[in-house]
Amino acid sequence: MKRYLAIDIGASSGRHIVAWKDEAGKLVTEEVYRFPNGAKEENGHLIWDIDALEASVRAGIEKAKAAYEDIVSLSIDTWGVDYVLLKGDEIVKPVYCYRDARTQESIPEVHAIVPFHELYRRTGIAYNSFNTIYQLYADKMAGRLEGVTDFLMLPCYLMYRLCGVKSHEYTNATTGGLVSAETGEYDHELIRQLGLPDELFPALSQPGCVIGTYEGMQVVLCATHDTGSAVEGIPMEGNHPYISSGTWSLLGIKTEKPLTDKVSEVEIWSNEGGVHYNRYQKNIMGMWLINMLQKELCPGKPFPEIVAEAEASHFDETVDANASIFLAPESMKAAFDTALARQTGRPGTAAPELSEGDYFRCAYRSLAICYKKSLEELERNTGLPCEKLYIVGGGAKNQFLNRLTEEAIQREVVALPIEATALGNLKIQMLANP
Repeated sequence: MKRYLAIDIGASSGRHIVAWKDEAGKLVTEEVYRFPNGAKEENGHLIWDIDALEASVRAGIEKAKAAYEDIVSLSIDTWGVDYVLLKGDEIVKPVYCYRDARTQESIPEVHAIVPFHELYRRTGIAYNSFNTIYQLYADKMAGRLEGVTDFLMLPCYLMYRLCGVKSHEYTNATTGGLVSAETGEYDHELIRQLGLPDELFPALSQPGCVIGTYEGMQVVLCATHDTGSAVEGIPMEGNHPYISSGTWSLLGIKTEKPLTDKVSEVEIWSNEGGVHYNRYQKNIMGMWLINMLQKELCPGKPFPEIVAEAEASHFDETVDANASIFLAPESMKAAFDTALARQTGRPGTAAPELSEGDYFRCAYRSLAICYKKSLEELERNTGLPCEKLYIVGGGAKNQFLNRLTEEAIQREVVALPIEATALGNLKIQMLANP
């Protein structure tokens, strides 16, 4: 029997899932290891503990091997945009987190060289302060690129540490704003314009490529951007819009080619690589809002209780769930207070009598309204009918948010509380090693 190992790492946790097909051909999955993850503050910056992350990856693999001796392949997916710089085999530390504010100075420098409208036309990637292009230019400004021999996105770095092969996988590379929307390869003219080392950006590899071995297991490139794998893991008939609901809510639809028109640029739609298709997609703040409110207002309170309190609340004001004020606030409660004050025109902060349930209800309703607005934009911009909306990932388990979303969009919501990312990861491995 052939078994496969998906290592799916998110910004707050990671999991190792082993899968195989039973005698009836049905896919069976088992989570064999789970570990916490998260950015930490160091010298005023948000960084990833890359050594601890690698150690967790290896520990989970050993746990999987101890349980099953017949694992034939493994693959790793993570969030996008973040990367590791190498000088030979030596890491250039720290490894920055995308939520770090270090790009504030590099963004205007990049746009002075290549205006954003030109960046969007060439790459199709929406403006976000954390895009790889701005992070790398911040590295250049800080002198961190001197002597660097390799630039690897996080999942490719972790797989290199396992099998010794340095690779650049297509779907994750596209998230950073340096891949040509026309050719599907790194835009070397853009790279040279920015004065980045051209040799750091070789040809891209597609999902399904076997790059090496680790202790007898093939190391396969899945769609290493977790949303790319999540879309592959959605069991949908036809082409419908989706939300991959986790720390971020990624709302999008498959298109044949990137859409880089002015409206898409202004409305902040991205064109990211899929498995032989384009993902026309928007980043929405997602469960980050809920998780940070819980951490601040009621740490340790179970989420079913939080949802029940939100349902019982009668607070009906909302905010723009995708406003930059929510990206990395020192206090999520204070960010909501400020946003509510701006929204309502009240001076100062929101009314002090707000309960915990009021804040959570506001967050959930604001997300649903943001989904509605984004879905209407998607339908208008692509011309594709949106008869139903698929929601996968951890957020799909929230029946209250699903109901609010269905009421807001006036379309059917198909909520699938499945590990879609791991399933997509596994699907690509199985195609590579049937």
